[in-house]
Amino acid sequence: MKKIIPVLLMLFYFTTRAQVVEVCPTCEVSSIQKAIDLADNGDTIKIAKGTYREQEIKIIDKSLHLLGEGYPVIDAQFKGTALTVRAENFSLEGLKIINIGTSHTSDHAAILVSGSKNFRIENNRLENIFFGILVEKSSHGVISRNQISSKAVSQAKSGNGIHMWNCSDLTVSNNIVKSVRDGIYLEFSKNCTITNNLCEGNLRYGLHFMFADNNKYLDNTFDNNGAGVAVMYSKFIEMQRNLFRKNWGPASYGLLLKEINDAELKNNIFEDNTIAISADNTNRINYINNEFRGNGYAVRIRGACYKNVFTANSFIANSFDVSYTGNINENEFSRNYWSEYTGYDLDKDGIGDVPYRPVKLFSYLVNRTPEAIILLRSMFIGLLDFSEKVSPVFTPAELTDDYPQMKKIKW
Repeated sequence: MKKIIPVLLMLFYFTTRAQVVEVCPTCEVSSIQKAIDLADNGDTIKIAKGTYREQEIKIIDKSLHLLGEGYPVIDAQFKGTALTVRAENFSLEGLKIINIGTSHTSDHAAILVSGSKNFRIENNRLENIFFGILVEKSSHGVISRNQISSKAVSQAKSGNGIHMWNCSDLTVSNNIVKSVRDGIYLEFSKNCTITNNLCEGNLRYGLHFMFADNNKYLDNTFDNNGAGVAVMYSKFIEMQRNLFRKNWGPASYGLLLKEINDAELKNNIFEDNTIAISADNTNRINYINNEFRGNGYAVRIRGACYKNVFTANSFIANSFDVSYTGNINENEFSRNYWSEYTGYDLDKDGIGDVPYRPVKLFSYLVNRTPEAIILLRSMFIGLLDFSEKVSPVFTPAELTDDYPQMKKIKW
């Protein structure tokens, strides 16, 4: 009891000591930077509605809480980063930050967080930005309910919406990111959760992983981006309940997997993508209960893919369900539903009595001669595919689903 009383006294001291510093265009304190300079650890800076033409605002080693009322506008006037934070236990909420300067040598951002931990960036609006929220060498933060948008035209002159480099234990949730280069980007970051975000109309990727292990992305929507998601050079990734939709283009994917190991894709929907999944040098990936609907290619597997399992997935009305190059390499397709399966089920157990070969000869031809795609719906191509199923020569004979499901898989 004697030890508890001093702790309670200290908490009471710091709680009563914390103050509110008010900022408004007509107040004695009319500058956000001045308010930060006047504030002490634990203080709240309340920013009234209005426009503040400031840039290079800095919070260094102060645990402050910036709270905007009515979305006050911080206009960086295209002169660099708007707000830089290097501190612990801070929060930024209710701000509107606009007009971030572009650069080929510096990563100017609306909000730059560096070397920080235990922070929250919530409910902000970032418009006409280069980078939106740039987080480096930081941990244990929450980035939530922000709206981020720009007017990205070329990759060289645009940045990412939420960019994390060398970070850990971050949660990125319920954000809307539009018209930037990459919606959300992780590099050398681990133990992060990306959930319930909308990444739409971004120039390159909705979500981009590079050398980022032990991360999760769940319940996100990737709609009409240059490509939906790229996961590269990473391992132990969990990908569940995401929607990959309308990611169209000559080199576009719903999901690009390159040199990925030990991951799981479960309960995702891939709809109307040029290529739903492109896998290259991926090993021990479990694809479970996913739905592929109306894509050009549902699954395109390139070389050096080993011990991947596709089970209980639904392939519905895709131009090509599976495109496959190379050896089977212990990859397994089992108990999936294929809308083009024409076999029968005499014993009524829900499983087709005839194995299904999902790789068409025509997909092999299109891989070698892309111009052949104009023959996709011709009767001649149907005859070629049928003859290849009867006597495989160019497609992997051992790639079969021996237990094709007669009905679409229910989750």
